[in-house]
Amino acid sequence: MSNNVPKHKKFLADAGLFYAAAVWGATFFMVKDALAGIDPVTLVAYRFLIAGLIMLVFLIATKRPILKDLRRGTVLALLLWSLYIPQTIGLGYTTASNSGFITGLFVIFVPIFMRSVVNRRPTVREWIASGVALVGLWILTGGLTDFNFGDALTLIATVTYALHVLFSDRYMKGGMDPYIISCQQFLIIGLLSLLTGLIFGLDFGIHTTTAIWITLFLALFPTLSAFVIQMWAQRITTPVKVSLIFALEPVFAAIFAWTLGGEIPILHRTLGGLFVFAALVISGLPARSVHRR
Repeated sequence: MSNNVPKHKKFLADAGLFYAAAVWGATFFMVKDALAGIDPVTLVAYRFLIAGLIMLVFLIATKRPILKDLRRGTVLALLLWSLYIPQTIGLGYTTASNSGFITGLFVIFVPIFMRSVVNRRPTVREWIASGVALVGLWILTGGLTDFNFGDALTLIATVTYALHVLFSDRYMKGGMDPYIISCQQFLIIGLLSLLTGLIFGLDFGIHTTTAIWITLFLALFPTLSAFVIQMWAQRITTPVKVSLIFALEPVFAAIFAWTLGGEIPILHRTLGGLFVFAALVISGLPARSVHRR
């Protein structure tokens, strides 16, 4: 990240990423209610298609070149689709706690893949922050128990999650338009999900009013607004910091479960959340300048 970026832009980027993590965390109990009336893959298809069509209208209205850098948009779309589909299917075979912890492993995969994707070695401070975040996620979710088929699918999602963050960093710092690439991702993911549904003969119906409203909410906020903000923010913020902020997603999920879901706060989850926040503090401590290859 360039040291010439104004402080207010860095603050806005971090605030936007916090918003994305919070809105994603808020969807856990909503999605659980929606799945009573819609197939999971169909839900992914509809939420991304709605978001993509809204972005398409915006691009046409602002006369942006819709197909610009389509190859890069396709790469990010395939990575994101490879996150959502295995994770969604995997939840049918494993526990929510296993899924949450395994998905959180992306905070370690980001520094592992960093040099090969964005041509930068993670600093010692970034490794320490990622490790502290991982400990926090272990405490928060209860760790991993009885590795199974669903966990293997979720592990695929974890790797693609890390790669999506890193390739987004590479492309956005390369000057890509966040609106164009977001639109491309949304439409490709939606179409791929529809194709998956056709191949496997899935149900495309929405059978409850609750599922309809939740699908619209997911399209507008966790998809449309959150991913556009992520693309913009990754022009400014380092990929490790992005991963640490996104590691707060299960923390926000727990907060919303306590406040809106009526669940009783649990001490070890609170402690786990504090570890993740501590990781963010560590990542923001002064350090020597980053050595680039």
